[in-house]
Amino acid sequence: MPQTVLLAEDDRAIRHALERALTLEGYEVTAVADGVEALAHAHRTHPDVLLLDVMMPGIDGLQVCRVLRAEGDRTPILMLTALVETADRIAGLDAGADDYVVKPFDVEEVFARLRALLRRTSPVPAGGGGGGGVSVGADSGREPQISDRQIEAAGLRMDLQARRAWRGRRELELTRTEFELLELLARNAGIVLDHSTIYDRIWGYDFGPGSKNLAVYVGYLRRKLDEPGAPQLIHTVRGVGYVLRED
Repeated sequence: MPQTVLLAEDDRAIRHALERALTLEGYEVTAVADGVEALAHAHRTHPDVLLLDVMMPGIDGLQVCRVLRAEGDRTPILMLTALVETADRIAGLDAGADDYVVKPFDVEEVFARLRALLRRTSPVPAGGGGGGGVSVGADSGREPQISDRQIEAAGLRMDLQARRAWRGRRELELTRTEFELLELLARNAGIVLDHSTIYDRIWGYDFGPGSKNLAVYVGYLRRKLDEPGAPQLIHTVRGVGYVLRED
């Protein structure tokens, strides 16, 4: 069965071009012109992935994200945006988007990001971070406790089947990308994972050395994890990557 895409884009030329390109790529596409139609189709058809323009009349792409996430819908969402400032990207992540493409874009980049989002619907495998993972040494704290259902590491607990996470007794409200990034770090608690390894495991490809995508997600995840007076959990290893540990 072809994977289904719900495309919401108010620019007719872009909408038609993307619909044709995605169809030729093998997707089953439903294309709509605004957020109201997007929500109606999302509720009725339950697509595999949503491709939403940020700026649409009436209900925009960010509002569509917020409504679906508030309803508990975890369908992957890729945003199309002409807004390039970091604050605008964070607004998209805050609304519940998983990834974004900045206009003007190459359609091959859209394909690559869609493939990566759809691959991430399968669980992240256990084990180290791949060839790029770098051990920080023996004094890295207690080993993470991992089962098919649950991970416990550095004061965190994650229910993998329910896709819920807690720090201590406080439940964390995480987007799909935030949950999968935290899961990857928790599975490898005490091990430094380099940027390329994280990009490959979470997005399926490396955005390149100039990308701020990972830094934005890490910063946003830190704001949800950190507590006054409590140890920071996600640490930056300059020039290498990130590690989860409770210092």
